[in-house]
Amino acid sequence: MGFALSALQVRSNAFGPHQPIPVRHTGEGEDIAPPIHWTGAPEGTQGFAVICHDPDAPLVSPGSYGFVHWVYYNIPGDVTALDEGSEAYTHGVTDFGKQTFGGPMPPEGHGIHHYYFWVLALDQSLHLEPGLTLWQFLDQVEPHVIGMNRLIGTYER
Repeated sequence: MGFALSALQVRSNAFGPHQPIPVRHTGEGEDIAPPIHWTGAPEGTQGFAVICHDPDAPLVSPGSYGFVHWVYYNIPGDVTALDEGSEAYTHGVTDFGKQTFGGPMPPEGHGIHHYYFWVLALDQSLHLEPGLTLWQFLDQVEPHVIGMNRLIGTYER
């Protein structure tokens, strides 16, 4: 899957592009998913998924790097926003080993980390089972991604 950006625009009412993520949405706060909304989905979009990944995390494993904070899918194609703390759709497994959003919690003194909230537009309304890892999820949706973009937030401890 090529991670080529599309005209899809991703925003949050909680933080702006390259701005700090409020403590409320981190492991030091309420650890609740921020509200996310998007516009400009490609024609033919039938479903969406949202991923949050921290590429600055000092973790490397075969075929992977960084830390997965959210894998959220089976979002219908007519949805254009997720409320704060959304639980309406299907969670995959994060690198915390949980099926829910896990907010930023970088190592203390490790500097600013960047959190990529990706929204993927899909050409089919997929009905995937809960609990997929990011890589299992991407294996299944790769042929169906027709657009994507991201909002990047920051956090430092």
